[in-house]
Amino acid sequence: METIAKVVKQVEEENLSGILTLESLMKTFVDLKDRFMEDFKLFNISCIACSYAIPLLIRVFQGWEPLKDPKYGRNIMSSWRDLLQGDQPFDYSDSIVTNSPYALLFSEVILPAVRISGTNSWQARDPEPMLRFIDKWQNLLPPVILQSILEHVIMPKLSSAVDSWDPRRETVPIHVWIHPWLPLLGQRLESLYHTIRFKLGNVLHAWHASDPSAYAILSPWKNVFDAASWENLVVRFIVPKLMIALQEFQINPANQELDQFNWVMAWSSAIPVQHMVTILEVGFFSKWQQVLYHWLSSNPNYNEVMQWYMGWKGLFPPELLANERIRVLLASGLEMMNKAVEGMDLVQPGAQENVAYLKVPQRRQFESQQAAGYSSGHLHAPTFANGFLRDGMVSQPDMSLKEIVEAYAVEHGLMFVPKVGRSHNGLPVYGFGNVSVCIDSVKKLLFAQGVNGWDVVSLNELLQMQHINRHH
Repeated sequence: METIAKVVKQVEEENLSGILTLESLMKTFVDLKDRFMEDFKLFNISCIACSYAIPLLIRVFQGWEPLKDPKYGRNIMSSWRDLLQGDQPFDYSDSIVTNSPYALLFSEVILPAVRISGTNSWQARDPEPMLRFIDKWQNLLPPVILQSILEHVIMPKLSSAVDSWDPRRETVPIHVWIHPWLPLLGQRLESLYHTIRFKLGNVLHAWHASDPSAYAILSPWKNVFDAASWENLVVRFIVPKLMIALQEFQINPANQELDQFNWVMAWSSAIPVQHMVTILEVGFFSKWQQVLYHWLSSNPNYNEVMQWYMGWKGLFPPELLANERIRVLLASGLEMMNKAVEGMDLVQPGAQENVAYLKVPQRRQFESQQAAGYSSGHLHAPTFANGFLRDGMVSQPDMSLKEIVEAYAVEHGLMFVPKVGRSHNGLPVYGFGNVSVCIDSVKKLLFAQGVNGWDVVSLNELLQMQHINRHH
């Protein structure tokens, strides 16, 4: 203790006389630490070394611009880290604020320069200078200092940049300057995501499925936004536009144009698979099955039909071909082809009676009249238009009530999409045009929300509600 006190007194005298240098200070305390390791730790001698080092290091780093010259001074600070911190690595998982001598030294010497550069010169849309500094200094940054930089320098700049971001005018996608911060900021960025989604929604209203820029902007966020938010975004703004594209799509084996189909398939990896299946089942397969039926009914060249079938199958990516419903829909075409080759009669897709959509009283009346051997005059005879379903009427035996409603919506040029997060009596709610509906597959009932609440409706009544809402 006498030796340590004598050395510290000598350092104080050199400091007062103005002859103390950073090199001599470092040498003195390194020597003390080597000679008296236990006492150095026990009496926290590193605090004394730190108090003398701070003013000397401030002069060394005076005028330094860390974002322009991130390598400057690293060796000096590394030496002081070894003296004050030892060889113990930082614990970045430790959220407890520490006031260790080295953290104090860093906060007094380095942090002010980083704050000044970050606040005055750094632009959030160019993350590289700040990322480069953090990368160069990572093993020298005490956790409390890193958190301070992230909270008080980087997050305010990012927040301001997101607030001023206009996706209609900026040529650099926002993920280019937000995503590099994911490893460091993680959930802190959640506070920015609501604004980003809101602004994306504002511009997607005018988007057309032929424009690939929306995919380039949106797809990088699929695994960044939480699953529910991502699904809500694409169901509100992307799925309806893709449905429209497929409604306009024509299947013509003699001269096939694939533009609309390709616009839709470009989104296959970004849209949740259940929604891609709905889009394709309603907008593509309903037409595809009709074209195949009419072709097979006209004594075709079966080799050409098989090539056509395999060509379509080859356009589906693996993640869709792995889906059970897509496999069933493709298999239905193969089954139709096999029957035609074997000379069996073909049943046109959508040509079996199905009265599941009728109101309960109507259904009971229908069933009792069928038992009596006659049909109600109030029920329409089965009718068809381009192979799609009309009220009264018809479906394949294996078509579900949901599939019938979807096909009916397509026939009348209406959107049929899930309303994410909404339910009624435990049943998911869908949008049939501008009418909210839900489907009880067990009881075979279709419900619609009217002015007086929810009620069981037929497809004709649902269409009338759509027209009434449109006029109002």
